[in-house]
Amino acid sequence: METTFCRAHTPREGAPTDDDEAITRSLAGDLAAYEALVARYSAIAHRTAALLGAAEEAEDVVQEAFVKAFRHLSKFRRDAAFKPWLLRIVANETHTATRARGRRAELALRAGAEPERLPDDPEGVAIATDRRTRLLGLVRALPEREREAVVCRYFLQLSEAETAEILGWPLGSVKSRTFRGLARLREEVGDGLA
Repeated sequence: METTFCRAHTPREGAPTDDDEAITRSLAGDLAAYEALVARYSAIAHRTAALLGAAEEAEDVVQEAFVKAFRHLSKFRRDAAFKPWLLRIVANETHTATRARGRRAELALRAGAEPERLPDDPEGVAIATDRRTRLLGLVRALPEREREAVVCRYFLQLSEAETAEILGWPLGSVKSRTFRGLARLREEVGDGLA
C-alpha cells in the first residue's frame, strides 16, 4: 500500500510542536506526527520543486520526497535541522524528474514564487506584472547552477549554509554561483526593472 502524506496540511490537535518531537514520534510509528512535519514544510517543498524546475511534476516530486524522507528518517542526523535535509531530498527528486524528461531549462517559477503585493491601480498592476514576468524569464535563462543558487537564496530565502546543504555544494560554490548569477541578472536588467 502506497503511503500518502500530502493530503492533509492542517496540523491536528495534539500535533508535535517542534521538529524534534515530530521526528521522535514518527520514528516510534506515529504517522500523525509525520503528517505534522508534512504540514509544516509542504509549502516550501512545493516552492523548492517548482523553482528548481519540476514544473507540472512538482506535486509528484514533493510526494516522493516526503515518502523518501519518511523511509530514511532513521538515518537523519538529529543534531542537524530537518528543513535543509528535506529540501535536499526535494532538490534531488527534482533533478531526477527533470533529467528523466530530458529538459533542464523548464522552470515553473510562477507556480512557486511568493505572491507579490500589487499596486491598486490597473496601470500599476500591469507594470508590476510585466516586471515580474521579465525577471522570471531572466532567472530561467541563467545557467543551471547559477539559477539553483539564486532560486535558493532569493526566491526561497534560504541561508548560504542551507543552500549548500540542500544542493550538496561547498559553501564557496554557493557564494560564487550566487554572485555570478546576480551579476548576470544585473547585466541583463540594467535599469530595465527599476
